[in-house]
Amino acid sequence: MELLAIFIVALTVLVAMAFYYEHPKAEIPPEISQRQKLYILHHMLNFGFGMAKFLEKVGVTSEVSVVRTIMDGIPPLKDKHLFIKDLMFETVKVRIYQPKISTTGQRRGIIYLHGGAGRFGSIRAYERVCRYFARESNSVVVSVGYRLAPEHPYPIQFEDCLTATIHFLRTAQNYGVDPSRIIICGDSSGGTQAAGVAQALVNRRDLPRLRAQILIYPFLQGVDFNLPSYQQNERIPVLLKERTLAFCLQYLNKDLSVMEAVLKGCHIPEDLKLKYQKWVSPDYIPQEFKIRGYKPSTPQPFSKELYSLIKPVFDTVFSPLLAEDCVIAHLPEALILTSELDVLRDDGLLYKKRLEDHGIKVTWCHLQEGFHGSLFFSFLDKVLTFKSTHEGLEKITDFLRLM
Repeated sequence: MELLAIFIVALTVLVAMAFYYEHPKAEIPPEISQRQKLYILHHMLNFGFGMAKFLEKVGVTSEVSVVRTIMDGIPPLKDKHLFIKDLMFETVKVRIYQPKISTTGQRRGIIYLHGGAGRFGSIRAYERVCRYFARESNSVVVSVGYRLAPEHPYPIQFEDCLTATIHFLRTAQNYGVDPSRIIICGDSSGGTQAAGVAQALVNRRDLPRLRAQILIYPFLQGVDFNLPSYQQNERIPVLLKERTLAFCLQYLNKDLSVMEAVLKGCHIPEDLKLKYQKWVSPDYIPQEFKIRGYKPSTPQPFSKELYSLIKPVFDTVFSPLLAEDCVIAHLPEALILTSELDVLRDDGLLYKKRLEDHGIKVTWCHLQEGFHGSLFFSFLDKVLTFKSTHEGLEKITDFLRLM
């Protein structure tokens, strides 16, 4: 009885400390169904991040290690429908999923780049996602285990993704894949990597051309953190506005003390501001996406010191939306999935416009009740499955079957 009391007290302290370190308030529009389920997910995540910070604070382990362990979760059981094998593509770890069902010809291939802000996520964390796409689209899926920050500084993540993609393009036939039917796919920061890799390959004449790119609620620019979607969804789970910028700065190994100045746009010199306005502007966001509220931001004084500090946010590897027109014009067709309740919604809308302006075919899937990470979280537990998730998964699978 005494041990039970000690355990309860210890658990209570841990819970209290977790919420002390991470307890941002959530705001969910009343017209959204399954509101309570989203609140539960929000508090679960807050507890996880808070516990991670607390354990690092008391010297038990690092915050990054705790979050990675939580994301990895419990591995799924064996899949009787797939051959699954771990390999190395050059120096990059990959896991290949091949359907067991016989086929008369070569299959399509999918390169999957997981999300996690360049610091979290893994092959194991996205095991269920990759199995799903391999089974449902009868494709060979390559899940890329790129190295993570901070142990491996930016842009090693992109370099690993590019290395693995090039290797697969060159050796696709070894896995029963048609080299002309390879699609690159990624969610969140994995969508950033997928867009960046697609751009890096446009002028490669020594490789098969990518058939398509699938960008699932991608992060695509570090210029404007006050677009309509950032304002409307700043407190909507799971990717809150401040958490988004914090992840960006941590990925680049920059101090979080500059967050407020970056949110105000003080990091952009006037010449770049003029250049990027033709690609990153609320003027290009359709009016229907401003109904929930939007207030133009007031220009703030430029800080040369801040610009020098976080200059990498303007790299096209970090912000693929800033690529030159000559690159955008030669990209493969795309499926872009956006979620209404996501701060990154407008990144996807702006990239959609850029591609379409250059005649690139875009299939657009918009989840009206979707939120950031909804596809990933749906594979964790049936309790956390959201209605909009099924719509997104079906649209992606339908797109793959046409490739």
